[in-house]
Amino acid sequence: MNNNNTVNNIRNYIPAAAILAGAFIIGAFILSSTWKYVSRKDVTINVTGSASKDIKSDYAIWNGSVSIESLTLQESYAKLKTANERVKNYLISKGFPEDKITVSAINTSTIYASNEQGYSTNQITGYRLNQDFRVESEDVERIDKLSREATELINEGIEINSPTPEFLYTKISDLKVEMTGIAAQDAKVRAEQIANSTGNDIGEVRSSKMGVIQINAKNSNEISDYGINNTTSIEKTIRVVVNMSFSID
Repeated sequence: MNNNNTVNNIRNYIPAAAILAGAFIIGAFILSSTWKYVSRKDVTINVTGSASKDIKSDYAIWNGSVSIESLTLQESYAKLKTANERVKNYLISKGFPEDKITVSAINTSTIYASNEQGYSTNQITGYRLNQDFRVESEDVERIDKLSREATELINEGIEINSPTPEFLYTKISDLKVEMTGIAAQDAKVRAEQIANSTGNDIGEVRSSKMGVIQINAKNSNEISDYGINNTTSIEKTIRVVVNMSFSID
């Protein structure tokens, strides 16, 4: 009799034990899946996207200077006035309107004699006058040509200095926005390629940081941690870099 009761009791516990075991298995599976999901969400892919574009300067500035040296201040000023009139007429003859030509104030320096030891004395031997000319134009080729040809005034006895002009791109602010968007899209594509190679998909953007902008002379690979803004070349290349971090789905 007692054996029959024991058997019946065991039979009654079997369904309950099976249900409990099943519950443990399901719970373990859920916890495992949840842990994998949370763990995967903590993983990020860090990528760098870039974009580059060739641009042409649309504005140029030429800064030239004229120097005159003579024994007296009055004579120096008279010579400088004559030289400046010739320079101004020269610039106009090259196609630059007079209202686009800016003339600076005169800079005057006194020239002193030197002794046998090479030290300057109090004896005045002459005066040197300098005056700057500035021409701005959207015709960058004309400015470039001017910078190379202006020294022909030396043949007329005019001491002129003609440095390399500044070549600028005036729409750079709008272009930066456009290029940043392209660089961000490039970063997303790179992240997707990395994720797909491991059987995953990318999720939300965790972080995004824009790098420095490099504006180089065309075909130049120069890079600076502080960015580059080339102003000596008409043809340039702008490069934008974006660092982004994506979650994994």
